[in-house]
Amino acid sequence: MIRIEGLTKRFGQVTAVSDLSLTVGKGEVLGFLGPNGAGKSTTMKMITGFLAPTSGRVSVCDHDVETDTIAAQASIGYLPEGAPAYGDMTARQFLHFIAEIRGFRGDAAKGAVAKAVAKTELTGVLDQPIETLSKGFKRRVGVAQAILHDPPVLIMDEPTDGLDPNQKHSVRSLLRAMAPTKAIIVSTHLLEEVEAICTRAVIIDRGGIVADGKPAELLARSRHHNAVTLSLPAEQAPAAIAKIKALPTVASTEQTAPVDGLVRITAFPKSGALLIEDVSALAVREKWDVRELYAEAGRLDEVFRAITTHDTQRASKSAA
Repeated sequence: MIRIEGLTKRFGQVTAVSDLSLTVGKGEVLGFLGPNGAGKSTTMKMITGFLAPTSGRVSVCDHDVETDTIAAQASIGYLPEGAPAYGDMTARQFLHFIAEIRGFRGDAAKGAVAKAVAKTELTGVLDQPIETLSKGFKRRVGVAQAILHDPPVLIMDEPTDGLDPNQKHSVRSLLRAMAPTKAIIVSTHLLEEVEAICTRAVIIDRGGIVADGKPAELLARSRHHNAVTLSLPAEQAPAAIAKIKALPTVASTEQTAPVDGLVRITAFPKSGALLIEDVSALAVREKWDVRELYAEAGRLDEVFRAITTHDTQRASKSAA
């Protein structure tokens, strides 16, 4: 439903997006990740036709975004960065305005607005000027205008930015419910959002793709994938560490300083081996006083840091 081929965007001497190719199919929720300045927002603006690429092409539902712009944009619901809206309009006025732009009239417009309002839980603020709304409600107005015409493609830049935990849960539930019939791209800085709603994650850095896979596949690249952590009394820790290190599936261990008399020990596996059964069986045999024991799927932030450019590196390269 979304096809990107060799997409490149240059601003003078700066290349914001470099030869990026990507497809997104129906039923996919693609998490689009990258550090600040990686090219995420620029890419999304090109997908939606708000920015012309230097080279390459984008098609949405088989409509070329440059040569068949109106048809492509009719297929897209777009929540841009900051969710801009007319602040002097009420939420109701703004959504009716969007409905008319999308071609709805009369009862059809009222019905489309009502559905979008119900899905985004905006009923209580419909008649307030948008400029008086909290950041969270402004964001929900932005989500409502994006889904109002029930588009087959959603492009959403930080959809839960500014929302409280309950609001985030509602928006994520909405996206999951819509996902089977749509292709959705979600740009986000919130790594937990990828694990919560995305079926696939793409990480870009310096305008190019550096990772592409299911969240579980990216987690498997983490040092903490299948790592096991247990906490036990400090006096038992030295013997426990020695025994855990002797397990054939353990590559290394780390431990914390004692806190309230307890030491936390983390065992890292060899080649993604499953440790939880070996470590728990060892703890039972040795009769350790285990207060906590758990395995990790991995840490997405660890993978993100390992494959993207840090701000200090960016600054030094820019200076050079």
